[in-house]
Amino acid sequence: MRVIAGSARGRQLVSPRGTATRPITDRVKETLFGILGERVIGARVLDLYAGSGSVGIEALSRGAASCEFVERDHRAVAAIRENLDRADVAKDGSVHQMDVLRYLDHAADPLFNLVFVDPPYEERAILAPLERLLARLARGAVVVVKHHWRTPIPEPSGLTRWRERRFGETTLTFLVANDGADGVEE
Repeated sequence: MRVIAGSARGRQLVSPRGTATRPITDRVKETLFGILGERVIGARVLDLYAGSGSVGIEALSRGAASCEFVERDHRAVAAIRENLDRADVAKDGSVHQMDVLRYLDHAADPLFNLVFVDPPYEERAILAPLERLLARLARGAVVVVKHHWRTPIPEPSGLTRWRERRFGETTLTFLVANDGADGVEE
């Protein structure tokens, strides 16, 4: 696992020990950031169920202003911290070791422009985080949900489906805050 582009390009990242996380493949990460393009630059990013932190770190490497990483597993939190140091972006990242819903209910961070949601496939816990995210999103923010292709992604009021890409059993669903008219162009 490595950083693909930007200031930390080519830096190797570590994965947490155990089977609690599913690292994103380079192919999926390349497609994800290819679709997001310039939206990453200067963005305030939130990486929920962060695992190794590789998606948020990729965003920081590509010019995001900041990233909040939320992960409850202590091994994954240790990996995120090590990866932030390896990529030399630790000053722009904050790690929160806690449950995602608890974080969303109590966070005092500014509004986010870009959010990655990657809950464990077996939990299928997507609706509750999406509903709680609405109050934390800037107008026109993009929310990317990584999920099993058979798991339907709800669209709570305030989020509009923009795009979807499938990679074998993994799917990326892109949602946009508000009416979807703010900066979402193909």
